[in-house]
Amino acid sequence: MMKWKRLQIVAVLLVATLLLAACGGGKGDNAGAKPSDNSSASNSASEKVKLRVMWWGSQPRHEATLKALELYTEKNPHVTFEPEYSGMDGYLDKLSTQAAAHNEPDIFQMDPGWISDWTSRNQLEELGSKIKLDEITPSLLPIGEKDGKQFAVPLGSVAFGMIYDKAALEKLGVTPPQDGWTWDDFFALAEEVKPKLAKDQYFTLDYAGNYFMFSAFHYAKGKDVLITDDGKFNIDEAAFLEWTKKFEQLRNEGLVPPADLNASDKEMDPTADLLVNGKVLFRYSFSNNYTTWDSMKEGAYDLVTMPRAEEAGGWLKPSMFLSLSPNSKHKEEAAKFIDWFVNDPEAGAILGTARGVPANAKIAESLIPNLPEGEKVGMKLIDATTPDGQTFTTGPEGWVNFIDKDWPLVRDELSFGRTTPEKAYESLKKASQEYEQ
Repeated sequence: MMKWKRLQIVAVLLVATLLLAACGGGKGDNAGAKPSDNSSASNSASEKVKLRVMWWGSQPRHEATLKALELYTEKNPHVTFEPEYSGMDGYLDKLSTQAAAHNEPDIFQMDPGWISDWTSRNQLEELGSKIKLDEITPSLLPIGEKDGKQFAVPLGSVAFGMIYDKAALEKLGVTPPQDGWTWDDFFALAEEVKPKLAKDQYFTLDYAGNYFMFSAFHYAKGKDVLITDDGKFNIDEAAFLEWTKKFEQLRNEGLVPPADLNASDKEMDPTADLLVNGKVLFRYSFSNNYTTWDSMKEGAYDLVTMPRAEEAGGWLKPSMFLSLSPNSKHKEEAAKFIDWFVNDPEAGAILGTARGVPANAKIAESLIPNLPEGEKVGMKLIDATTPDGQTFTTGPEGWVNFIDKDWPLVRDELSFGRTTPEKAYESLKKASQEYEQ
């Protein structure tokens, strides 16, 4: 579940001068916790341990993570790993099924929006007393907390914006967007490219029923979050109808893909990503994902801030977290590994920005001089989003199914033309009643 509040103090990232010098602020007793030195473990006669580790991501993230696991085993020969990795699709369902059977991995990657529900079900092990937190950017920690205890450790921070096919726009003779552009600019650009598009080429994906994109529009219109802190439905009807009718127009004009093609899109899949295949010119993206798209078509793409209106539309957020299973039989070794993964400079050098700008301030700062050009593009989006972008916090517990189950039903009905914007709004409002506190 998500919530964005306008930045009161820009205390998140670190671009250009990077990283807060104030990262050393403590988090009570947890911040001073010092786990055992991993290097000594490799010299001991420790019992052999195999840790299951699960994450989602793209191929570059998989490769970087596997290299980090190999290095850890090299330094700690008594610890080996059973990695489980995939794309995002189906990840939560698989992990939830395993957790329900008390058979989840020892260590697993978590999205910020899931943490409140998992802590409410006692499905995460407390970590703050086991992990050194005093070098972690302080503003990233609260989402992983409950009742003053740390149950998930942030891995990085990212900005939410858009990626576009720069090469295709140049070929069409269209001026690319600039940071700070507006939603009016976005829809005007769609009309500008309409007569220039090739057959079976579209301006953007059909985002009429996309939760994240509508959230950005809703916030840009100054309408605040979609669900309030106290668990109330807060979708502005006028903003929802404006958004969905704009996309209805794009659909009727052939500027978004037909429903079946739109549904076939798989983000960052070389064979099914509609941006990679040249079918669409724009799609949303997080700053850390740029290098994956660039690796599939080098130099073709660029990032731009999420369009704005009365307020900014994009936001900054923790990218993801690592958590420890309360059912793990190797909690001590698993916690040592998590501490190494987020705090060790050698691990940081391998992982780079595969999960966003590293949450460890010192590691992030050390990476800046040697960042590849592709990763600097992601940093540029963070820099552009930071001054007045929205910041991410989790909302009330219990709304995950509204986002992951109820919203996609309405999304598909809109895309396939089986409902109207007005009926879609009423469907969401009715569905929300099950979750309101």
